[in-house]
Amino acid sequence: MSKNKSIIKTGWNLDHSYLQLPGAFYTRLNPTPVSAPTLVLFNDPLARSLGLDADALDGEEGAAIFSGNHLPEGAQPLAQAYAGHQFGHFTILGDGRAHLLGEQITPSGERYDIQLKGSGQTPYSRRGDGRAALGPMLREYIISEAMHALGIPTTRSLAVVTTGDPVFRETVLPGSILTRVAASHLRVGTFEFAARTRTIDELRSLADYTIQRHYPGVETSENPYLGLLQEVIKRQAVLIARWQLVGFIHGVMNTDNMALSGETIDYGPCAFMDTYSPDTVFSSIDHQGRYAYGNQPYMGAWNLTRFAETLLPLLHPDQPRAVTLAQDALAEYSALYQRHWLEGMTAKLGLFTQETDDESLVQELLKMMQDHGADYTNTFLVLTFAETENTPMSDTTEFQQWLAKWQARRARQEQPIAAAQKLMRDNNPAVIPRNHQVEAALETAWKENDPGPLHRLLAVLEKPYAHTPEQAAYAAPPAPNTRPYQTYCGT
Repeated sequence: MSKNKSIIKTGWNLDHSYLQLPGAFYTRLNPTPVSAPTLVLFNDPLARSLGLDADALDGEEGAAIFSGNHLPEGAQPLAQAYAGHQFGHFTILGDGRAHLLGEQITPSGERYDIQLKGSGQTPYSRRGDGRAALGPMLREYIISEAMHALGIPTTRSLAVVTTGDPVFRETVLPGSILTRVAASHLRVGTFEFAARTRTIDELRSLADYTIQRHYPGVETSENPYLGLLQEVIKRQAVLIARWQLVGFIHGVMNTDNMALSGETIDYGPCAFMDTYSPDTVFSSIDHQGRYAYGNQPYMGAWNLTRFAETLLPLLHPDQPRAVTLAQDALAEYSALYQRHWLEGMTAKLGLFTQETDDESLVQELLKMMQDHGADYTNTFLVLTFAETENTPMSDTTEFQQWLAKWQARRARQEQPIAAAQKLMRDNNPAVIPRNHQVEAALETAWKENDPGPLHRLLAVLEKPYAHTPEQAAYAAPPAPNTRPYQTYCGT
């Protein structure tokens, strides 16, 4: 038996529902073996929740599986085909460096994709080498697990291995593979691929599969494909509102990076905002600010419109009627997003009830934060703990007037101040993955081979709402720097 067809039993319970789709949606192939896999990070709690034997996988056996050198029991690896609008331009894409091993069925009956990222070339590699560097894979592990701890729907990270092989970018870097866990890897771009290149019957089979996998109650509705569109719109409105509430900037909101499950997917040039500004962009390739923090809700609507376009042949046989149905569904997105965002913002301010002027109260605070260069996360913390002197706005008349208005607003609700403060603690994280903290941990992990700071950072980020003294050192914003922070697509 060849090296990458060996079977190791470590609690795997893999199914392969994606193989029910027409063959045009995937290519079956094995990962490319690597020379010397070593396990760098392993997510023990996640492994156990998946029903895996964490003790057996946390070592050489895990390194062999998570590198693609050995296949877990029942694996049938494949690379998925999809397309996408990248910065507004349509492109045929696909898993150019990823292999889906299968769908793990957990002890509770849940289904999760298990995907290796950086596991070798596929037919969709488009002249790429199919590999990944260690730094970006560690970064995705940190950010995705932090997002999960923050309560934001996201793909998860099960493991990171080094391959023992170099990857060649601007410099020579250590190769690495990430094991990603996702509700699925179905994307808006998967539907774009079907709508642009496949038959209506194949598009329908993809839509039926998506409904079965993520929205099983929809198939009994009068128009299940309209129901699919409506449910995807709802989940994306919630997701993007939650991004905004914690200052998360995705950085590359291409349609191939919008998961139909409603999870955050692809942690390439993402980052968390320090100083509040709607114009904040970190991605080195987003020269026009298309995916700036303040644009994310609008880009969500743009991506959903592309999704709606793919469903038109299924929504109604009469094209004008199909367009009207899609437009009516899309028209709900803005109000859905705004409602979830405002509910989250008022909770961050300790408000249980709703009043007409609440949005103005929030917007006044954000405007002051922008004008005075205040830190987004820490501003809400100083309000939470009544430490309002610790903000650059503290000495201004406008801030003092705003404080009085906010305190009067809180006093008009039945809940006591103690309950309001608890609500704020539960909605304002003590820590986020600060960019400078993440970069420092990555630097020591792969350049100095010292994983200590990385493990300490991960431990702190596990409970962002704990507000413990140990988290204080990780809450400080970066020192002033004339060179703006930049992020790069994972390579």
